[in-house]
Formats: sequence, C-alpha cells, structure tokens
Amino acid sequence: MKIFDTMRISASGLTAERLRMDTIASNIANVNTTRTEEGGPYRRKVAVFRENLETEINKQTGNIERVSRGVKAVGVVEDDSPLQSVYDPGHPDADENGYVMMPNVNILNEMVDMIAATRAYEANVTAINATKSMMLKALEIGRR
Repeated sequence: MKIFDTMRISASGLTAERLRMDTIASNIANVNTTRTEEGGPYRRKVAVFRENLETEINKQTGNIERVSRGVKAVGVVEDDSPLQSVYDPGHPDADENGYVMMPNVNILNEMVDMIAATRAYEANVTAINATKSMMLKALEIGRR
C-alpha cells in the first residue's frame, strides 16, 4: 500500500461520515414533520455505504487483486420501520379517531448514531494526521 492510499482511504471515510451526519441532522430536524411533499409523515433516512474496490495487477506476482480504496456512498434510503401513531385530536393531520401518524425517528437512536459518526470522523482525522506525521519524518530523514 502506498502512503497516499492511506490518505485517500481516510478522506473517503471523512466524506462518508459527513454524509451520515447530514442524514442524521435531517432526521432530527424532521422528528415532528407529519406532512411532506410526498404526502404522509417524514420517514427516517439512512446513509448506505459500500467498500470501494479497484482491480490491480500485482507487479511482483502478476496476479489480479482487488484493492480497497476506502468507502463509497451508495445512497440514502428510507427506513421501513413502522410509523408512530400518537393521539392528538387537535392536530391538523389527525384522522377521524384523533390519531396522528408521526415520523419513525427516535431521537435517542439518532443521538447514538451521531456520536458513532463523530467518533469515526475523529478516527479518520487521527489516521490522516498520523500519515502526515510519518511523511514529514520521512522527509526529515531524507534531508540528513
């Protein structure tokens, strides 16, 4: 693995965690949205990632290998978990029985996901800083 590959992999992790944080922020902002443009309440969104693999030929053995280049955002999908039904007969979106369909967003789960995304972002920043430090040390050694 080349030294710049580690930077590229960590940068892809930073990008992925940023998308995850944006998705979580959207979920939190819409925790009480009962009417969307599509009709019905807001549905929780989840960022989906996959490993970014590339095919390379190993120069020493001549074999074809799949090499990881970090993560790649596949998209943002809606969570299919059931919506919450809350009794609030005064709400403008209440049905004839007084129940309102609320989003399937749980603030506690979103906060846990946000903390996990923050920690993953910090880990990628630490990896970039460690790689940068190694590069600087290698340049220092090369000057002597």
